[in-house]
Amino acid sequence: MILVTAATGKLGHHVIKHLLHRVPASQIVAGVRNRQKAKELADKGIELRELDYSKPSTIAEAMMGVDKVLLISGNEGERVAGHKAVIEAAKKAGVKLLVYTSALHADTGKTLIHADHKATEALIRESGVPFVFLRNGWYTENYTDNVGPALQHGAMFGATKDAKFSPAPREEYAEAAAIVLTAEGHLGKTYELAGDTPISMSEIAAEVSRAAGKPVTYNDLPQAEYNAMLEKVGLPAGLAALLADSDVGIARGELASTSGDLARLLGRPTTPPATTLASAVRA
Repeated sequence: MILVTAATGKLGHHVIKHLLHRVPASQIVAGVRNRQKAKELADKGIELRELDYSKPSTIAEAMMGVDKVLLISGNEGERVAGHKAVIEAAKKAGVKLLVYTSALHADTGKTLIHADHKATEALIRESGVPFVFLRNGWYTENYTDNVGPALQHGAMFGATKDAKFSPAPREEYAEAAAIVLTAEGHLGKTYELAGDTPISMSEIAAEVSRAAGKPVTYNDLPQAEYNAMLEKVGLPAGLAALLADSDVGIARGELASTSGDLARLLGRPTTPPATTLASAVRA
């Protein structure tokens, strides 16, 4: 049995879709906080179990009879505490494989996000539970989701300077997770997952502009100004600080990679950002 945590989230939803191409629905358990939101999964024959990172009792019950667990990283705030609860439950349940969605260069990156993932990886290693680390890079959707405002205002903003990074579609990271969960030969490995095509924010703006046939520029801001701008448009203070800090990490090169690990797992090249951006503009 394979347990996918945060199964109704954006990444978890895609992982389950790809698992269904590889194993019967009866072999998949969806860990969810709200069963009502997971009716679509139940209709496909997938067992639903309550699993809330902040409620250890639900985690222990969700682990019963499970061989493999995909621990999808939680949101900012009490992320590491929630991860620790899952890791401890997996150890008690005798889970044979714990796959964790970490962050690109989790061991060397200096952003706030990297700190949480580095701490979680250490907890997993210390637990003795067999593991695979999927160090996911940035999702292309981080930018396609903002195409509408960019076209409306003719501008994109950030604090990345002119640095390049290596995004890939969320679905491709999800497919890689499904592959690792269902194929042999991955135990104990750490994969630095990123897109094949590096791109900068200026180039993203140019691709959006080209696809839309109207000018879109990239405006680079100091970290504090970008942080303040994100709060001004309505983001919670903690999330705004996290995103601005991550942009500075991009400027330092912490979300760029030429590992090729994602393409090798998929058995094909990753989708170029320009392709995904153009699709978003058309939509």
